[in-house]
Amino acid sequence: MTAALIARDLRRGFAGAAWLPIVFFLLVAALMPFAVGPDARLLARIGPGTLWIAALTAALLPVERLIEPDRADGMLDQLFLHGMAEESIAFAKMVAHWLTFAPLLLIAAVPASALLAMDGGSLASTELALLIGTPGLAALAVAIAAVTSGLPRSGALAGLLLLPLAVPLLIFGAGNALLLEAAVSLLLTAGAPFVAGAAIRAART
Repeated sequence: MTAALIARDLRRGFAGAAWLPIVFFLLVAALMPFAVGPDARLLARIGPGTLWIAALTAALLPVERLIEPDRADGMLDQLFLHGMAEESIAFAKMVAHWLTFAPLLLIAAVPASALLAMDGGSLASTELALLIGTPGLAALAVAIAAVTSGLPRSGALAGLLLLPLAVPLLIFGAGNALLLEAAVSLLLTAGAPFVAGAAIRAART
């Protein structure tokens, strides 16, 4: 049932606005040279941080669509009645969210790095950092989506909650501190299903 839920969310994601976060990601990279000037050295120095900020916003953009539609139409209740634990639902949502934005983001990072005058070594280290950190971003987005589901103006509230919590990933990822980033990402990935599951249960009772 978990695999079926992942496949369903993937179909819904790619049929909807799954390309919007990637377009936004590329727009951030394209606009940065206009903001700081054409200095290639400066662009290369701020490039990894710029890509990480763009990745963070790409993970945040679909947060309102991760949990709320299924809560509103009763799908979460149906999954529970069919014996699927809330933590399993949250885990499936995390996997589907990661698959809908992270692989495309890793591909989009190649042209984005060219716009930011990054060399091959800097791109490779940033790609590795994004590969390690994006599961944590996906997990954090699903947990926040579950906590804010059903609340008014949940998108704005989700942004206020997610951005501070994502700061460690942003710092370690942009600074290429891969071991620390991996530890934070693993902690978020392991803990998010339990936080999201508790939030889903609380919304049902």
